[in-house]
Amino acid sequence: MKSLRLILTNPRYFGPAWVFASMNILFGTWAIYIPTVKENLEIDKSQLGIAIFFLSLGVFVVFPIASKIINKIGVGRATWYGVILCCIAALLPLLAPSYYMLMAALFLFGASNGFTDISMNTLVTELEKEDNKKFMSASHGFFSLGGVLAGLGSFLIGPLHNPILHMGIAVALVLTVNLIYFRRFLDIVAAPVEKDPFSLKLFRPLLLLGLISFVAMGSEGAIVDWSGLYLKEISRAPEALWGAGFLGFQVTMTLGRFLGDGISSKIGSIKMVGFGVLVVMAGYGLVLSTTTYLAIVGFSLSGLGFSVMIPEVFRIGGNVKGIDSSQGVSFIAGTGYTGFLCAPPILGFIADTHSLVACILVLSCCALLILGAVVVLHRKKFSA
Repeated sequence: MKSLRLILTNPRYFGPAWVFASMNILFGTWAIYIPTVKENLEIDKSQLGIAIFFLSLGVFVVFPIASKIINKIGVGRATWYGVILCCIAALLPLLAPSYYMLMAALFLFGASNGFTDISMNTLVTELEKEDNKKFMSASHGFFSLGGVLAGLGSFLIGPLHNPILHMGIAVALVLTVNLIYFRRFLDIVAAPVEKDPFSLKLFRPLLLLGLISFVAMGSEGAIVDWSGLYLKEISRAPEALWGAGFLGFQVTMTLGRFLGDGISSKIGSIKMVGFGVLVVMAGYGLVLSTTTYLAIVGFSLSGLGFSVMIPEVFRIGGNVKGIDSSQGVSFIAGTGYTGFLCAPPILGFIADTHSLVACILVLSCCALLILGAVVVLHRKKFSA
């Protein structure tokens, strides 16, 4: 909790952390309206999966150019511009009048999110280096906190009965707080790095970390995208509980990440990831029971397990010797969002041809890949 206190008592750190929260407030508000958009546009699960693919495609397309833009304009300014773009793009999917316009809107939303994701993680990495403070995990905790706020916002679905108004409220909240704090980080730039020549030995840890990021972010995205439909169609949950799996997932993600920096400093990054994947697999077991409340608890346990993974691999990727922090973060984010890119259409196809239960079984098998990567990293005595 030391890093959480650091953020809450110092505007220099609260500003970047709120950017993390902002991204998930916007994305989470979109996510809880996925069933509504599906029904309004009269599309099936496969079509929905392809549309979400375009969201991930937008994220992925921006990665090759993001680090160059960030280094050119400064990581602080890039983060602020990214927030503005995300606020504009967040409204577009809910305004889309047709399936093809939905795909275009999600592509733009994904591109703005991808750029801001790299910017804000690079910003925190640079502040950690400059100030010799650790708050990466707690910053990701604020990302999860944003999801909690979005999940709580799901209770406004009935009273508002207006997705555009709901998203407008979310955008207003995001912009208001960022306008107060953005000047605290606006002038931050990445420190110059003496680059080493490329070698496989240097790159090997990034490949394993990329595998973890690929599976973890793909799985996280799958839970965010499909948990509501799982509770609705498989668990037969009442409408009031459709967002409960997402909310539980985000609450435990938040708690885990606020505790993550302190625990990681004691047991090490690799053991943290290994512990996390075991908790995720236990959560999947409960989800597979298909009972509403056990499934909600299962989604929550999965959130606790995933909470410790991505902050650790971002921290390591941003501190690899001889590589710019923005490039290391871009690689980890790129592999992660590749998983995010692949998961929706694949799981949509599986859901249509088999069931959403089969999707959870596939995710359980994917968790074993993370466990395998952890074992290899542990044997190579790689740490951060």
